[in-house]
Amino acid sequence: MRSTRRQHQHGEDSSDPRTAPDRTGHTPVLLAEVLTLLDPHAGDTALDCTAGRGGHAEALAQRIGPTGTLVLFDLDPANLDHAAARIRALPAPPRVIARHAPFDLAPRTLAEHGLKANIVLADLGFASTHVDDPSRGFSFKRDGPLDMRLDPTSGQTAADLIANLDEDELAVIFREYGEERHARRAAQFVAQERRSQPITTTAHLAQILRRAVGGPPGGIDPATRCFQALRIAVNDELGHLERLLTAVRHGVTRALNLAPDNSSPAPSGGGGRVREAGGGTSAFDWLAPGARIGIISFHSLEDRPVKQAFAALADQGAGILLSRKPVTATEAESAANPRSRSAKLRTLQVAPPAPKETVGWKRRAARELRRGTVPNDQLPGIPREGPG
Repeated sequence: MRSTRRQHQHGEDSSDPRTAPDRTGHTPVLLAEVLTLLDPHAGDTALDCTAGRGGHAEALAQRIGPTGTLVLFDLDPANLDHAAARIRALPAPPRVIARHAPFDLAPRTLAEHGLKANIVLADLGFASTHVDDPSRGFSFKRDGPLDMRLDPTSGQTAADLIANLDEDELAVIFREYGEERHARRAAQFVAQERRSQPITTTAHLAQILRRAVGGPPGGIDPATRCFQALRIAVNDELGHLERLLTAVRHGVTRALNLAPDNSSPAPSGGGGRVREAGGGTSAFDWLAPGARIGIISFHSLEDRPVKQAFAALADQGAGILLSRKPVTATEAESAANPRSRSAKLRTLQVAPPAPKETVGWKRRAARELRRGTVPNDQLPGIPREGPG
């Protein structure tokens, strides 16, 4: 995605490469916290589910080095090509595998290459190149075509949904994906307008929604929640996240040789076995014991399922929460990059329960990072339980 849709960044001294914008002006959100908690090491296999412009990916690549493997996924082919080229241009790049596909297909790709991930990162935000480019249709700040597709090569646009969904369906999308209190009224206004003329631009739709929703002066733009809802619907964002979390649950089961959990369906595209019995590779067999997983979300519809999935694995003794609460941007980062203000990082390590002192050290490290009381480069590496 997101990242990132996602919307981010780090606000410390711009001379620090971990907190400075990249060459495109995009800054990866919560970068120091990601590196501290996911703790990439030389030779690791790292999966960046949402490569975006390659900010997080470059930092991971520098840590895993030429003996490591970096697997990149992104729905935007231009961003994916940019990220892959950026990694390959490093002085000592890792092996790079780049896939233009939704990230819920990552478990199958890893299994097909005989890989198990030590690091998994999903930044559910969209890249600055998306929101800042009016031709992509994500923002109503500047007029553009009503598109909103993360993958501009396929799928229905937001204009298609606005034109073809009936009023009740639009109301459901606005309410469920945008948490818009005036969803029914917004859908009514859209349905009424499209009977007289097509709605094909962001400015036109935003104007309609502002009339329908209203709101006090100085608040968020009345069109915000409905635009979010349409973007989520166009890209099936919550569906992809749900399938990734299902793959994580199955992957943890395989990594720790636990009894299988048959309550969740197979991950999309994984479909059970990649090779028949005898080859022994399953689409679920994609996480290494000790793997660290981090997911950065930007609103409650994303954060809630991540929180619940990670908590359930921890409660089952199949994982360790690396911070009790989500890690958020520091005041400095929020000031330097307003898009980072809503970012929440949740992390889980695939491992049986660790000694309390080990878990406590990791949580103290995360807490000190949030407070900014310890320089990032003075934090020692996180102790790792188990192989990987």
